[in-house]
Amino acid sequence: MDSLVIQGGTRLRGEVNINGAKNAALPIMAACLLTTEECVIRSVPDLVDVRHLISLLESLGAKVRRDENGALRIKVEDESNSLADYESVRKMRASICVLGPLLAKRGSAEVSMPGGCAIGDRPINLHLRGMEALGGSLSLASGNIVADARQLQGTDIFLGGAYGSSVLATANIMSAASLARGRTVIESAACEPEIVDLGNFLNSMGAKVSGHGSHRITIEGVEQLHGTDYTVIPDRIEAGTFMVAAAITNGELVLKNCRTEHLMAMIDRMQLIGVEIETVGDDIRVSSARRLNPVDVTTQPYPGFPTDLQAQLMALLCLADGNSIITEKIFPDRFMHTAELGRMGAVLRKEGPTVIVQGVRELIGAPVMASDLRASAALVLAGMVARGETTVLRVYHIDRGYERIEEKLNAVGAQIRRVKE
Repeated sequence: MDSLVIQGGTRLRGEVNINGAKNAALPIMAACLLTTEECVIRSVPDLVDVRHLISLLESLGAKVRRDENGALRIKVEDESNSLADYESVRKMRASICVLGPLLAKRGSAEVSMPGGCAIGDRPINLHLRGMEALGGSLSLASGNIVADARQLQGTDIFLGGAYGSSVLATANIMSAASLARGRTVIESAACEPEIVDLGNFLNSMGAKVSGHGSHRITIEGVEQLHGTDYTVIPDRIEAGTFMVAAAITNGELVLKNCRTEHLMAMIDRMQLIGVEIETVGDDIRVSSARRLNPVDVTTQPYPGFPTDLQAQLMALLCLADGNSIITEKIFPDRFMHTAELGRMGAVLRKEGPTVIVQGVRELIGAPVMASDLRASAALVLAGMVARGETTVLRVYHIDRGYERIEEKLNAVGAQIRRVKE
């Protein structure tokens, strides 16, 4: 297991290219099970989660290869197996996205209950409700979801959950409904850019999806889908993470390949903090003054502030001149990073789904433990500004969502070493 050893106190300067979005690529890759023709997916980052899904697709009869330009080529050659077993699924929650495509295309699916980051309760009841509404017969056996359907039938589905719309459930139902008979309407659908990207991908395969990006998505089922050549959108979470990297080190970074419209909530909070943001086309220039203002932040479904940037922004607000309030409305228990930031001198007080952040003059390097993907990124950010040396343990989490993050940061001035624990 690897660790990252970080020498704090360096300012970041230079350009960083933002990769394709992991959270868009994974459902798109799963949707390739809807056809036996080859799909070419471009701008898919080389991440641990992507490799896990490649292995799962291969176990389900797909041939997957990455060509010399970095694009993934996925072609289903054998549809005889519909079992996504525990060993394949346990490492990554997004594996649940094969349920809809398998059920729609092969008429049956057996998918182990998924794993993923330890960020609180994330039930899959909306996925199951959606499949049953489309006509699937579902049961649970030995920890596996067992689903059967001779022919899915379009219907109206309400997807509102306790903490808002579900992105993965919306993706699963969109994919399944694309081959269902008749019209499906998803009410209270997720609006995230990654859902828009999936809808655009399905349409490029011959699906008839409309309204994606709104809370009402309509899918007219078609008899079959074909192969396609598609480029994944840039990763707004990676972009937001590097925005904080520039600000927390009092540096200046130009982020290449961004979609500003996907980052408006983040840009709004950063500007209130005192960070300078300048956008030119697909580039964002980020620079920071020495004084950081405190702000209040509440995570919300898109277009609100993303939960996947909450931990990173908390690291920045640890150094603000005053008290900030962070409220988590998506995953109320997603605060495991607070204890580790406290080891570095942060002053944080958790009250239910809220953390009060009292700004301090400096953070101090310390050994810290990564608990999940985005918490890992927050600890790396804090380590770059902390006095002395910080060791972030168990960074396999960060490799799930950031492609060689230490190399990107070192290229613009960080001092980070990857070592074996």
